[in-house]
Amino acid sequence: MRWVTVEDLDDLAVGAALLGAGGGGDPHLGKLMAKQVMKEKGPVRLIRVEELPQAGIVLPVAMMGAPTVSVEKIPSGQEWDTVVRLAKSFLKDDIVALMSAEIGGENSFVPLIAAAMLNLPVLDADGMGRAFPEIPMTSMNLSGVPAAPMAMADERGNRVVVDAVDNAWAERISRMITVMMGGSAAIALYAMETKAVRSAVVEGSLSQTIRYGRWLRSLAQGKMSFDAFSQATGGIPLFQGKVVDVIRRTEGGFVRGTATIVGFDRDDGSVMRVEFQNEHLVAMRDGEPVAMVPDIIALLDAETFMPITTESIAYGQRVMVFGLPCAPLWRTQAGLELVGPRRFGYAFDYIPIDEVDRHGLSTGN
Repeated sequence: MRWVTVEDLDDLAVGAALLGAGGGGDPHLGKLMAKQVMKEKGPVRLIRVEELPQAGIVLPVAMMGAPTVSVEKIPSGQEWDTVVRLAKSFLKDDIVALMSAEIGGENSFVPLIAAAMLNLPVLDADGMGRAFPEIPMTSMNLSGVPAAPMAMADERGNRVVVDAVDNAWAERISRMITVMMGGSAAIALYAMETKAVRSAVVEGSLSQTIRYGRWLRSLAQGKMSFDAFSQATGGIPLFQGKVVDVIRRTEGGFVRGTATIVGFDRDDGSVMRVEFQNEHLVAMRDGEPVAMVPDIIALLDAETFMPITTESIAYGQRVMVFGLPCAPLWRTQAGLELVGPRRFGYAFDYIPIDEVDRHGLSTGN
């Protein structure tokens, strides 16, 4: 067991923006709320799977909705306490730990905020190893864990329990409710008995996020080389350029769009298009895919190396497109059927980011 302290939150915010693949909500907002709660309540216990008690429930919590909405529709701060207490009302055992449903963006902070309020530990794990836009896109779903019954709450105090027949219906119903709640809502779902957790989660992801954020901040401060950062994370620089166009729309509880980037330096004369649905889905260099979901595609500021979320991409930004390999479970046949490029409507099969060159496609290195 270790503790997540206020001092860890800056690193967590940067790492969460990186691993969120542009999505998961605004990590800066999540950091500010977590700092406020943890300064009042104290640090949060972080536990490993093997430290869980033999009986009890691990409850993932998150914010659901479009990241563009969460920037302007600020949470009240009580939603997570409300949603966890609502979940307690229908669970058959005690909640022994909270967990990130996804490790990216604001959702890295949600379990810390709720845990500080309720004096619960947080499991060093999540359901994705990154961020994905839909409820069924989790390791828990791959392991057969039902998302429902799930609890939902908004900043006004409205509360809803969704008891869907399967995880696809849980997504459809809760997405409609989220839109009715103004485009964002707190959720608690995929409640798991402790004995089922190990086979259903991506272990170590919260501590990894803090570690990646610490390295990225060291890179920004000139204390670490970019080559060392890439080697430590397994990341690949894909493109450098200037954002010349952003098409972004909020619809159906998602933010969807495309960023067009004109290359400079070694990428002069080429154009990259990055398409997203809350998270970046595919990076196309001169019309050819060079990185794709489920691998992680991040946009970094070319000067500060700080990650840029999908709702923050703007004309004129000088950026680096950076890719990271996904958690191994997503490269299985079942994983790719759930979160591969064809699942998002693309007419090509998945090529791992670290194998793209073998297929004759340039990564811009």
